[in-house]
Amino acid sequence: MTAESALKKYASMESSYLRTPVLDEGNPAEKRQEIADYFNFTFERYESLFATLSDDQAYFQKSIPLRHPLIFYFGHTATFFVNKMLLAGLIDKRIDPKFESMFAVGVDEMSWDDLNDDHYDWPAVEEVKAYRKKVQAMVNKVIRQAPLKLPIDWENPWWSIMMGIEHEQIHLETSSVLIRQQRLEWVKPHPAWQPFKETNQAPENSLVEVPAGKVSLGKPYSDSIYGWDNEYGTHEAEIETFQAAKFLVSNQEFLEFVEDGGYNTDEYWSEDGLQWRQFTQAQHPTFWLETKQGWQCRLMTEVIDMPWDWPVDVNYHEAKAFCNWKAKQTGQSVRLPTEDEWYRLYDEAGLQELTSDLAPANIHLDYAASSCPVNFFKHGDWYDVIGNVWQWTETPIYPFDEFKVHPIYDDFTTPTFDGRHNLIKGGSWISSGNESRKASRYAFRKHFFQHAGFRYVVSEAELEEYSSNYETDTMLSQYAEFHYGDEYLNVANFPKALAELAIEMMAGKEMKKALDLGCSVGRASFELAKHFEQVTGIDFSARLINLGTQMAEQGVVRYTITDEGELVHYNERRLDQLGLEDTAAKVEFLQGDACNLKPIFKGYDLILAANLIDRLYKPTQFLATVHERLNQNGLLVLASPYTWLEEHTEKAHWLGGFKKDGESFTTLDGLKAILEPHFELIRGPEAIPFVIRETSRKFQHTLSEVTVWKRK
Repeated sequence: MTAESALKKYASMESSYLRTPVLDEGNPAEKRQEIADYFNFTFERYESLFATLSDDQAYFQKSIPLRHPLIFYFGHTATFFVNKMLLAGLIDKRIDPKFESMFAVGVDEMSWDDLNDDHYDWPAVEEVKAYRKKVQAMVNKVIRQAPLKLPIDWENPWWSIMMGIEHEQIHLETSSVLIRQQRLEWVKPHPAWQPFKETNQAPENSLVEVPAGKVSLGKPYSDSIYGWDNEYGTHEAEIETFQAAKFLVSNQEFLEFVEDGGYNTDEYWSEDGLQWRQFTQAQHPTFWLETKQGWQCRLMTEVIDMPWDWPVDVNYHEAKAFCNWKAKQTGQSVRLPTEDEWYRLYDEAGLQELTSDLAPANIHLDYAASSCPVNFFKHGDWYDVIGNVWQWTETPIYPFDEFKVHPIYDDFTTPTFDGRHNLIKGGSWISSGNESRKASRYAFRKHFFQHAGFRYVVSEAELEEYSSNYETDTMLSQYAEFHYGDEYLNVANFPKALAELAIEMMAGKEMKKALDLGCSVGRASFELAKHFEQVTGIDFSARLINLGTQMAEQGVVRYTITDEGELVHYNERRLDQLGLEDTAAKVEFLQGDACNLKPIFKGYDLILAANLIDRLYKPTQFLATVHERLNQNGLLVLASPYTWLEEHTEKAHWLGGFKKDGESFTTLDGLKAILEPHFELIRGPEAIPFVIRETSRKFQHTLSEVTVWKRK
């Protein structure tokens, strides 16, 4: 069967997949309907993916150790809608607080990802299905009834709905990878998820010249299509002439590397790649199976004879080792393309953004649920510049100039700015919505699998290194200096002072477990760990948690602080300089919502909540139950400047700072009213000052009122 006839066959299947909407055209009524259609189609397509599981047991067994079991991902995308729409103000109450805590976090094996199985009592599959139905009904109601003013940009509350839909598109793909990695007896073929059947001899690969040219990356913040934070900003580069492989590397071409002992030749592998290879004992690609019938290939729900003309699925380490082997075989400078080179190739191939027609590539689930032969989709002088499988690049993800995070999802990209997550480009057969667009930027750890293969290039150009140190972020830098930096205006370090006050009040008491709630970048957690056996630091912001984690793991943080204008100082702070080098092993940092903490966070002798309560969306919800997390006679230390702002807390939820029954009602009055049934006030109120440095000549000087409460 020819490529053209095969494509006509698959194009006749009912596989049309809605594209991500344009958000600045039409009228509100039309846009409501378009977004509703896009939401429901995506939501239900995601559920249909899980119909490929043959048994409920498959939901609860991890496909790989570094990911949650599939039941988490089944619930996760639904809770994401609730959590983000709540932050955006489109809804004012949760559907199921337990689920919305349990299914909240877990997309990368960061040290603050809580992957301990003991922390989860997973619900039954039917319970999660029922929950998803409630979420779907809620989102549809909001789409029908919420005020809508076009355009929908990332300042618009409706952005959270688009964020939820595109987030589910991402997990459609990542969950399909986990299903492909699940044990074969726990999956089954499904009519909606049929693979390509066509395969033949692989074409012989060759190199095609890509002329020199300029690339311009980055979207303006006024762009009319939904995007993730890392897509915005500006980046330009001049690209030298290079050669790019005509085809993606096929299974047949990769077999040469395998048969030549590529997996056993250390010189082809980077240091990290060698560690991965030795740990896994890999001898061939993960989805290859060596059987009595010969080489076979594991697809998502079945095993087939090896399709030699399909692209090979590998991680970055394997792709890079192949390139090193190829360079030795040919004497040429063979490597993976950079992100900039991929964009140069895209432009030279004459590609355009996808329309509502069937895609001219194996992408967006327009044809089938698998890869296809590497010579089916021609793009200029090359094939599969987009689609079929993602393509690994040499470029670790980094922020463009003018990058900023979205306030309701500050940990989408920033945790990957670590030099360890490499960009993949072009999309795969299942990449949908935002994933399929030219501007999309997704990055994975080098040992991960993501329906990804590669195309090699030959170039003498040196690889440019981009700084991905996001500690240049103003907010992070200020908090790093506030916690670990110099003292200003003769004011003592605030987190240290609070920890010392807490330790003083704990004199004569048992000091086993402490909780530092709203821990920010973690100084108080380390100070408490000088006396406590175990300290847990929890903060809502993953960006702040990540810096504390870095200090715990590496013993050092580096950041810039502003002098004046564009002039900065470069600071390095170390635990050993602060006398805290022996505390790191006793501290753990986790992301969490103080108003919706998991039940496992209990049994503490001390809870410190520093400058937290006036930043909570429902402080009463936290304070009314905090006693349940403390041991008898345990202490609660509260510190707050009582800076009540409606951007953080709706006025109806303020604890004080208003008139009640014609009289002034202070936050301390509110604290007493809530806490006195379970606590005794044993110290305070007293004012402790703190100073936040903005520049060399500008400082915020604030008084935080501290009270200490003992559980009755």
